[in-house]
Amino acid sequence: MSLELAAISMFVVLVIFLFMGHPLAFVLGGVGFLYGIIFLGPNFLGVFMDRIVGQQNNFVLVAITLFILMGNFLTESGLADGLFDSMRYLFGPVNGGLGIAVIVVCILFAACTGIVGASVVTMAMLGAPVLLRYGYSKELTMGMIAAGGSLGILIPPSIMLVIMGDQAGLSVGKLLLGAFVPGVFLGILYIAYIAIACFVKPELGPAVPAAELAKVPVKKRITGALINAFPPLFLIFAVLGAIFTGLATPTEASGVGAFIAFLMMCAYGKFSWKTLYNIMIQTGKTTTMVMVILIGATCFTAVFLGLGGGSTMVSAIMGVSSSKWVIYAFMMIILIILGCFIDWVGIVLIVLPIYMPVAAALKFDPIWFVMMMAVNLQMSFLTPPFGYALFYLASMKFEGVTLAHIYRGVVPFLIIQAVGLILCTIFPILTLWLPSMMAK
Repeated sequence: MSLELAAISMFVVLVIFLFMGHPLAFVLGGVGFLYGIIFLGPNFLGVFMDRIVGQQNNFVLVAITLFILMGNFLTESGLADGLFDSMRYLFGPVNGGLGIAVIVVCILFAACTGIVGASVVTMAMLGAPVLLRYGYSKELTMGMIAAGGSLGILIPPSIMLVIMGDQAGLSVGKLLLGAFVPGVFLGILYIAYIAIACFVKPELGPAVPAAELAKVPVKKRITGALINAFPPLFLIFAVLGAIFTGLATPTEASGVGAFIAFLMMCAYGKFSWKTLYNIMIQTGKTTTMVMVILIGATCFTAVFLGLGGGSTMVSAIMGVSSSKWVIYAFMMIILIILGCFIDWVGIVLIVLPIYMPVAAALKFDPIWFVMMMAVNLQMSFLTPPFGYALFYLASMKFEGVTLAHIYRGVVPFLIIQAVGLILCTIFPILTLWLPSMMAK
């Protein structure tokens, strides 16, 4: 068997084991180890060790731990509770107003946590019972919470962008800034859809009854919204502002964000030693999971590229068409299909080393191309059968809500995400404007 054929079979074996449900980290590392021993010999173990040590000495990856810690502090602080309560009174008078409030809170909360699971579960606990009580469609309720909560993987701070920047050898700071506009833009598209759908069919999302709204004066609604929105906005500008102005690297900014989030938890009266202990344990578990996957991926990549798999795959993709935009569309469609079966971590670590040389050959701006991948990967959280956001919601077992309601509910938002991807492709300034203004 030629080395190139061995590399292709390596990729096929990887996909088969992933579809069988085996843990990503051990499939990556295990397949890499077996193929390395068989085709490269025992000497390849030295390459393994060098790559593992290099991975652990990477200062950029410290940001992963600190962003996860920041998100856990914010989740425990209860910040989203007051924010949603004030927003639902502010937007409650219009049809679909509670849905708009959900997306606004999701945008702000996403910019503070960067953890999809925390965003989806928190918003489901806060928003779903209220929305269903006021007569909102089950499909619309589940769809908006799944889509809004998934913004946490795109809107900075995002551990996905940190990993993508590290794997692609790009500025993590520029990627974080580049994701801000597309993330907020997607949120605005969600709001527009909810507003239009509920205007056309008020029964999908009725307004809050006037009698209930009368209990909270308009002035109090506005001041309450401003007061509750200030802490997350302050955190967002502290983290992104430090990166944008060049005062701090993404890693240093993540430390600042974690410290501010800790102070917020204390200010909201949620601090206890038991809570702090639980946060540290949860942060350690999540960080360990990510780092073990990264170690497995770096071992797999070393062998795959060593067998010539990278150049073989690049040649195959480049041979699809003579048009770079047809090739680009082909690559995006592959990502969507993979997102139906594999989580974003696996997709990034498997596909990025193959896609980046293709993007370079097609003369795509690397920051823009990685951002298009990131926008695309939003869809992986909503695409059946294995979208993570779908199962987060299904596991909460809301009365009268079935998996069918959730699946039907996300369809319009998947279409919106596809539209957002197309618009970001047509108008690259949406992703490149902020990075181009970043302090050198």
